[in-house]
Amino acid sequence: MTTLARQLGLKDAVVIGLGSMIGAGIFAVFGPAAQAAGSGLLVGLAIAAIVAFCNATSSAQLAAQHPVSGGTYAYGRAQLGPWWGFAAGWCFLIGKTASTAAMALTFAAYAAPTGGEKPIAALAVAAVAIVNLLGVTRTAMATRVIVIVVLACLGAALIAANADVQRAPLGEVFAAGPYGVLQAAALIFFAFAGYARIATMGEEVRDPARTIPRAIVIALAGAFVVYALVAVTVLTVLGPEQLASTTSPLADAVPAWARAVVRIGAAAASLGALLALMAGIGRTGLAMAREGDLPRPLAAVHERRRVPHRIELVLAAVSITLVLTVDLRGAIGFSSFGVLLYYFIANVSAWTQTPDHRRYPKWLQGLGMIGCLVLAAAVPWQSLVAGAAVLVIGVAGRMLPKRRSSP
Repeated sequence: MTTLARQLGLKDAVVIGLGSMIGAGIFAVFGPAAQAAGSGLLVGLAIAAIVAFCNATSSAQLAAQHPVSGGTYAYGRAQLGPWWGFAAGWCFLIGKTASTAAMALTFAAYAAPTGGEKPIAALAVAAVAIVNLLGVTRTAMATRVIVIVVLACLGAALIAANADVQRAPLGEVFAAGPYGVLQAAALIFFAFAGYARIATMGEEVRDPARTIPRAIVIALAGAFVVYALVAVTVLTVLGPEQLASTTSPLADAVPAWARAVVRIGAAAASLGALLALMAGIGRTGLAMAREGDLPRPLAAVHERRRVPHRIELVLAAVSITLVLTVDLRGAIGFSSFGVLLYYFIANVSAWTQTPDHRRYPKWLQGLGMIGCLVLAAAVPWQSLVAGAAVLVIGVAGRMLPKRRSSP
């Protein structure tokens, strides 16, 4: 069996993690979060960061013991059994495939605000698929360039937004109540959810037992600082009411001359997140195909490029179909539900690790389990129902071939 090549170092891993988190969410998520919680979104941001940290430490601890592709799909299989692994992998694939289409549409909205968004989104998916097919070092290189562009644009936007502005009143932090704050946390968690993306690429990282845990924590810390700066800026410049009514909060918070910079940063961020996202989904799909949870022919790895080319092509085809045919504005809640269940299984898996593999206190995994379930329950009920239905469909689909193969 052809395996993936270990070509990524610590800097590459951190960059891929940052590229996964500092994406389209930072330019869009604070509007819906303000709708849910007003100025309480800052509390929601803190809650999302705490849950993300618990999940990240669990993922890092598991990745050190199981340095293979597949992330929680592989960890769940190893620690809990095949069905747990399948549930994690299925939630990841479905939720994140929808997210790739959402990222592509967000890119197109900023790159072509005057129209023609769907064809441009489809072209973006095709272009990113080609980059991923060229090899993982090209993916890391492209992501590094995109992260630099995004951080430069964000820095310029924050300076412009905070220069000689009248601060808006914040109002009561807990006016929306606990449920509003938790819903804001669930929405913001969607934007954080790329922090463990490098764990799904464990087969391509040098010295994974040391590199992956460090990269995950460093990337999460860096992304939290950026998110906190942006959240405080848009909230204090626009105020909770105006922030809740806009779909482009950072653009509205800066002077007119700086809006082009924000648009460039948003387009680059969306493209960077799409790049890292498709790479991570491809590796999870590869692991599932190797175990027979997806059709085994999808487990092929290109002999020269050393990438899972078949699963990457299938992913690109599905994503292009979605961007051309479906409105994915409601995909954030659905994706958050699936990803939170995915990380719930990661925390359960880390809870079962033996002391010699434990790097973090066990209570962190317990807090992560509770946090994931609470935030999953806080998503809009439509997303909750849709996510549960898709999970049941996936489980039923896996049971059919198992029954046919049994004597």
